[in-house]
Amino acid sequence: MTPPTGPRWQKPVGMLIILALIAIWCVGIVSLAPWIGQWHPAAQLLFYVAAGVVWLWVLPMRRMLSWMETGKWRADRERR
Repeated sequence: MTPPTGPRWQKPVGMLIILALIAIWCVGIVSLAPWIGQWHPAAQLLFYVAAGVVWLWVLPMRRMLSWMETGKWRADRERR
């Protein structure tokens, strides 16, 4: 099977979805700021790093980037 030669629609749509996810994350974090701001600075740092990694990379982004490249939501795994 040959790869498509023309532009793919998944990339611009995927970028818009990524921007929307980042905006949703920002709104959620800002809404939590009054409570998180009372924590120790080290705890705040750990929370923001963990929330950023989990929300933006572990949950949606890895699959989103894969979908943008391949057109498939889940990567096909080789069966041995």
